[in-house]
Amino acid sequence: MGIVVILTTAMSVWADPDEQTSAAQALQAVSASKQTSSQADANRPVLQQRKPRYEVRKGDIVDLNFPFTPEFNQTVTIQPDGYITLRGISDLQVEGLTKPQLTERLEKAYAKILRDPVISVDLKDFEKPYFIAGGEVGKPGKYELRGDTTVAQAVALAGGFNAQSKHSQVLLFRRVSDDSVSVKKLNLKKMLGEANLTEDVHLEPGDMLYVPKNAMSKIAPFIPHPALYLNQLFP
Repeated sequence: MGIVVILTTAMSVWADPDEQTSAAQALQAVSASKQTSSQADANRPVLQQRKPRYEVRKGDIVDLNFPFTPEFNQTVTIQPDGYITLRGISDLQVEGLTKPQLTERLEKAYAKILRDPVISVDLKDFEKPYFIAGGEVGKPGKYELRGDTTVAQAVALAGGFNAQSKHSQVLLFRRVSDDSVSVKKLNLKKMLGEANLTEDVHLEPGDMLYVPKNAMSKIAPFIPHPALYLNQLFP
């Protein structure tokens, strides 16, 4: 065993310098490749879910069916405080839960008085997903959000831009919590002009669009003959 160690050490000491350099370069290349891969993984954007599950909210009506204990079948309405009043147990806070989450919470709550309860949850009546379009669009208002809809499509659904619209600064308001709202400014004028909608944002339920007035519409009331002025600016 000692001879083997001595021979191995000798071979390492008397190895060809060119081979040592090549080996070192190879190790550096492998290390650099790993670092590049790690940086790429860190910089890779995380995909976000565009079609989240519906979350129950105030005013929704829910049917609860107990296949093995039908005496507990009931229809409940989510109250303004987010709670529902249940038969046989105390009130339960359910606002903001998806259907699977609501089923799990109900089964856990009823496990206190029933053995291995099985509950079927059906949304009987609920608020349809919507978005709001305001400002300088043809038909401001509240619109049902059907399927995958982008900001540009939402503006079209709301009657399109009018003559006073500032196409380059469309504002998208999105509530991210009870206390905060995010705001994103979109340049639809550029997107539509270049026929490139890759930066168009997909709406989420409850989003609000606001199209402000352009600069000309703000000063037009103070111009004696705005049409003549515009003709001189843009012959």
